[in-house]
Amino acid sequence: MQSDSPVTAFKGVGPALAKKLEKLRLYRVEDVLFLLPLRYEDRTQLVKMGALAAGTRCLVSGEVLLCETVYRGRRNLLVRLADGSGQLTLRFFHFSRQQKAQFQVGRHVTCFGEARRGAGGFEMIHPEYRILRENQDAVTSDSLTAIYPATEGVQQGRLRSLTDQALRHMEEAPPAELLPAEITKKLGMPTLAEAIVYLHRPPPDADIEKMLAGKHPCQQRLAFEELLAHYLSLRNLRALAESEDAIALTAGNEDVSGFIADLPFELTNAQKRVVAEICSDLEQAHPMMRLIQGDVGSGKTVVAAIACIKAIACGVQTAIMAPTEILAEQHWRNFAVWLRPLGIEPAWLSGSQRAAARKESLAAIADGRAQVIVGTHALFQEGVEFKRLAFVVIDEQHRFGVHQRMALRDKGVSAAGHPHQLVMTATPIPRTLALAAYADLDTSVIDELPPGRQPVATIAVPETRRAEIIDRVRSACEAGHQAYWVCPLIEESEVLDYQAAEASFEMLAEALPDIRIGLVHGRMRPVEKERAMSAFKEGLIQLLVATTVIEVGVDVPRASLMIIENAERMGLSQMHQLRGRVGRGHLQSHCVLLYKPPLGHIAKERLTVLRNTNDGFVVAQRDLELRGPGELLGTRQTGLPDYRIANLVRNADLMPQVQLTAELLRSTSDHRSAAIIRRWLGDAGRYGKV
Repeated sequence: MQSDSPVTAFKGVGPALAKKLEKLRLYRVEDVLFLLPLRYEDRTQLVKMGALAAGTRCLVSGEVLLCETVYRGRRNLLVRLADGSGQLTLRFFHFSRQQKAQFQVGRHVTCFGEARRGAGGFEMIHPEYRILRENQDAVTSDSLTAIYPATEGVQQGRLRSLTDQALRHMEEAPPAELLPAEITKKLGMPTLAEAIVYLHRPPPDADIEKMLAGKHPCQQRLAFEELLAHYLSLRNLRALAESEDAIALTAGNEDVSGFIADLPFELTNAQKRVVAEICSDLEQAHPMMRLIQGDVGSGKTVVAAIACIKAIACGVQTAIMAPTEILAEQHWRNFAVWLRPLGIEPAWLSGSQRAAARKESLAAIADGRAQVIVGTHALFQEGVEFKRLAFVVIDEQHRFGVHQRMALRDKGVSAAGHPHQLVMTATPIPRTLALAAYADLDTSVIDELPPGRQPVATIAVPETRRAEIIDRVRSACEAGHQAYWVCPLIEESEVLDYQAAEASFEMLAEALPDIRIGLVHGRMRPVEKERAMSAFKEGLIQLLVATTVIEVGVDVPRASLMIIENAERMGLSQMHQLRGRVGRGHLQSHCVLLYKPPLGHIAKERLTVLRNTNDGFVVAQRDLELRGPGELLGTRQTGLPDYRIANLVRNADLMPQVQLTAELLRSTSDHRSAAIIRRWLGDAGRYGKV
C-alpha cells in the first residue's frame, strides 16, 4: 500500500464504500491521514455510576440486573446496570430479538454515551456498548477517541478503522517533510508525522480546550502547510501571468488627463493613486492582474472608466462584466454619460436581450465597432467573439467563480497576448484574508470617500415598533426625501423572497396611501425592474420596496432612509452593502434595522457592529469572524476546494510567515513547492486551472 494508492487499498473498502468516502474527499490513502477529527471523547477511564453528572458523555461498566421490553407509547428495551456505587438504565428504541438476548442477567457490559436524568435515575439512550466475556476486565482506550466528520453510510467505527490502518502504514513510510527544517525549528512545530499521530490519537492528558479552539501546535503545523499550498498555487498563477504576453497600452495618457479635468467633481487622493497604479500596469507587456477594494460609494466605477479610456485610446476593446442586470445596467448608463461626449457609445449584452438587439450587439463586438462592452455572464457565453479584447473589468468579483473570470479572459487571448484584468469589490477584505485568497492579484485600496459624504446613522428597532417606522417613512417622503424598504432573501428561495416583497408592498401601500410606492424583486422581467428603478431615480416613486437585488450598484442621491426588514437574518457585509445605497448625496441619511426579537447572540453582534461603525473594513473583519470566509469570498460560486484543516480567521496570524516561506521555497526548491501543492490540492490546479 502506497500513500497515493486509492482507498480501496484499505482492508474492507470496496467500490461501494469508496464511493461514499468520496463525499468526505477521501480518494487516496494519504487523504485519510488529513481527515482530522471534529472533536474528541474521553474513553480512557471509567466513571463510577454514583458519580455521574447530567449532560456528560462518559464510559461506564457494570453488571446487568434487569433486561425487559416495555411499551410506553412506543416499544422500549430497558437494561438496568449496577457497578456497586450506583445504577444506570440503558434505553433502546430500535433493537432486535438477538440484541435483547445479549443482555443476560449477570453479564458485564461496558458502554459509552451521554448520561441523562430519567424518571428512575440516570439513563443513556442508544449508547455504544460492548458485552464482556466472563472474567474480562472493562476495556479503556489508551488515547482520546476521535469523532470524525461523517457521511451517510460511513460510521465512526469504520473511520477509526481506516485511520488505524493509515497510521500503521505511516509508521512504515512516514510522509515526506516538505517544510524547510529552519522554518519548523523557528516556529517550534512538530514533524508532520508527529502532528498527524497526535491529532488522530491524542494522549489522555491532551489539552482538549486548545485542540477544540484549533490552537494546538500540531494543528498549527498542518494548517501552516495547507495555507502554504494554497498560497504557492496562487503565486504560480501569478508567475504564469507575468510570463504571458499582453498588449502594452502605452498611449492615452492625454485622453485620461482631459477626461479627469472635465469631470464635474475632483477625484479623491485615493482615486488618483489607484488610477496611477492601473495606468502603470496597463503599460506593461504582461497582463495586469489587479484587485480594487473600495467601500460603497468610494468611486471605483469612475476609476474603471478612466482605465477603459486609456485602453480605447490604444485601439483595443474593453469589457465590463457585472453579476446582475441591475448593476450592469447602472454601469452601462454611467459609462454612456461619461463616454458619449468622447464619441464612444458603450454596447450592451445580457441574457435577457431581444434577439434583434443581441444580434446587433454581437455584430458590433465582432467587427470592433463596439469599443466598450458592458454586460453580465452573457459576455463569456458561446457565440460572443471579440475583435480585439485587451482589457477586462469584473465588478463584484466575489459573485463570480474563478472559472467564470478566466472564461471572459480567454475570450481575449490572441497572438498578441492575454487581456489585462481589473477586478473590483465593494466588500472590503481584511489584509490577512486578501493575502491568502488573492495572492495572484496586486491589490489597490480606495480608502477615502468623496468629500461631503456624511456617515449613515444606524439604529436597530424591534418589529413591534413597526408603526413608528412607517410614520418615519411618511415624514421623510413628505419632506421631499426618498426611502428604501428592503425585504431579505429568506432561506435562499426566490419564491419566498418574492412573497415577502409583495406582502410588504401591499402592507405599505395600505398604510401610506398618499405616498408613491414602487416594487422591485428578482422575479420581475428586466424591463419592469428598469421601469421601476428609473421612476425611483427620477423621483416619480418616493418609496421603493425591494429585495436584495438593490444591494449593489443603485445610486439615488435623494434617498436618505433605508429600512432593512428581518435584519437578524442577514449577514453583516450584505447589510453594509444595502446601507451604502443611502448617504450618496449631502443629506444626513439613516438606516433602520428592523428585527424580530428575541435576538440570538450572533444576530445581536451583527446589529451592534453596524450601529457602531460605517467602516467597511471593520464590518468585513467582524463578518469574517462571525461567519467565516466563504460568504465574503463567494466560494460557493467558485467550485474550488475548501480548506480541509486551516481556518482563515483562526490561522490568520500564520499568513505573514506563510508568505515568507513561500518565497523561500519558490527561490530554492521548486520540487518541494510542487509536492506541497500536490499533497493538499491534488490535481485541482487551484485557481488557475479551467
